Amino acid sequence: MDARFPYYRNPVGASFMKAIQSAGKAVENSGLPAATKELVKIRVSQINGCAVCTDMHTKDAAHAGESAVRLHLIATWREATVFTEAERAALELAEEGTRIADAAGGVSDEVWANAAKHFDEDQLAALVSLVAIMNTWNRLNVITRQPAGDYRPGQWG
Repeated sequence: MDARFPYYRNPVGASFMKAIQSAGKAVENSGLPAATKELVKIRVSQINGCAVCTDMHTKDAAHAGESAVRLHLIATWREATVFTEAERAALELAEEGTRIADAAGGVSDEVWANAAKHFDEDQLAALVSLVAIMNTWNRLNVITRQPAGDYRPGQWG
């Protein structure tokens, strides 16, 4: 499969990508645990059907030492026993934050309160920002049909 449009080779697209990457650095440099970041990136990408992001983040997580069992169970995290309560709270917030159109009112107070039990304000800001950034990346990749499967860990820095 070929991409519909190579936005990284277009001046406007490249400029926009740089801005997203810059925003992403704030999340990467935050106190949000690395494993939680990868789980959220993968789950948001699964929900949005973004193969290129799912490919990248599962490979990066595995390369960083994440277990195959946990990676295989992300899509069914509610029934899985391998995630911490904090990770479960982050995944739930990520799901509701990604599926805003599916529920009136967006993220519920219960989901927010549960996340706030496990993460401080800086970590919550990073978590919300990560969900927003991943939804942006997913939409860019899905709309332009970026192909997946050949990503190598660390390829994009």
